[in-house]
Amino acid sequence: MKKLHRRAYSALLVALCLLFGMGVYVWRFATQGRAWAEYTVGEVSVSQGSSVTGKITDRNGLVLADVSDGKRVFADDEAIRTALVHAVGDRERNIGTGALTLFAKKLSSYSPVTGLDPDGASVALSLDAELCAAAYEALAGRKGAVGVMDYTTGEMLCMVSSPAFDPDVGIDPLDVQYDGAYLNRLISAAYPPGSTFKLVTLAAAIETMPDLYERRFTCDGTLTVDGNQITCTAVHGSQTIEQALANSCNCAFAELALELGGDTLALYAKQLGLTGRLTMDGTATAAGRFDAADDGSADLAWSGVGQSTDLVCPLAMLRLSAAIANGGTAAKPTMLLEGKTEKSNIMSTSTSDKLKAMMNYNVAAAYGQWNYPGLALCAKSGTAEVGDGTSHAWFTGFLDDEAHPWAFVVVIENGGGGARVAGPVANEVLQKAIELFDGADK
Repeated sequence: MKKLHRRAYSALLVALCLLFGMGVYVWRFATQGRAWAEYTVGEVSVSQGSSVTGKITDRNGLVLADVSDGKRVFADDEAIRTALVHAVGDRERNIGTGALTLFAKKLSSYSPVTGLDPDGASVALSLDAELCAAAYEALAGRKGAVGVMDYTTGEMLCMVSSPAFDPDVGIDPLDVQYDGAYLNRLISAAYPPGSTFKLVTLAAAIETMPDLYERRFTCDGTLTVDGNQITCTAVHGSQTIEQALANSCNCAFAELALELGGDTLALYAKQLGLTGRLTMDGTATAAGRFDAADDGSADLAWSGVGQSTDLVCPLAMLRLSAAIANGGTAAKPTMLLEGKTEKSNIMSTSTSDKLKAMMNYNVAAAYGQWNYPGLALCAKSGTAEVGDGTSHAWFTGFLDDEAHPWAFVVVIENGGGGARVAGPVANEVLQKAIELFDGADK
């Protein structure tokens, strides 16, 4: 009888070991099955752990990346290959913001039942390839970035960074003309925002200063703060808040910053998404920066006009412009066509309506509507001094047009005046967008 019990216990122990082993196998299959399948199929990228499979298209079905004879190939047109390299990626995956990296799992099309599809899946991007090529051409070899986004859905229509390179050819990392070519400047860079940051100071003032619209701001060309001079681009005299924004008056906005205080400005910069890291399709943007300088200090005055130590990622500024256009609701940017995206309210509709009206007034009073023919444009320029005698040129805003619900941002490194240098790029890109999208609807 004892021998029978021992045999029963032994059998039970063996059964438990088998069950445990089976459990471990099932768990590893569930968590590592994709890696096992990818290791045995196609050309394997050891560093990335994924096989070369899948097709990437733009929103119109144009093939941007595919596989031929087990190797990654790109679009037929060199201009499109180059313009979209930061959005699509390269063979070596030196560009972390590219779809080849971000959507690797979607492209490999793995199922625990059927395994890995050797042909992979197709991923449609929301980008328009022709629009991206036009934007890259408009940058004309200058370092910078262009982004265009549907502010109602979060879909990116254009994402371009310069310099770029042809992924079919690759680059010599020591070639100075490609300095920084792996960097996606729309997502992975942060710049002094210049006067585009006045939108933050203005939003804070609208919500905390009840008499803002009754005030007059006097600009004599300079404002002395704590023994230091805040300089302006001109003597603007007495002006309303609408005129102060159109004039991009440093004196008026320095005065507002001093009254608001550093803590309030830091709170609004964070609330509007300019200081933390945002994400797009799983990749994090560069972090912005706003230091709450001492109340009454020149540093606080300068930070309120977008200088001092302020830094903003272009994608974050694009999202802010999109939220102003969309009644205060910010849609999370995505490169996926009809991709599901999150939305959040970052300001009240009342505040966004007031900002929208003043950004439209900027175009009529300062930038010249004739420079943007046929566009229902609302915009803010920025000329951010960088300490070496040059300035980064910014231009951001949106079209107040239900048929063309697009927000945009243009940044050109060391380009000069925002409206003068970045404004024409924005116009060229938006005009091309209307041509492409209206033509597609006919």
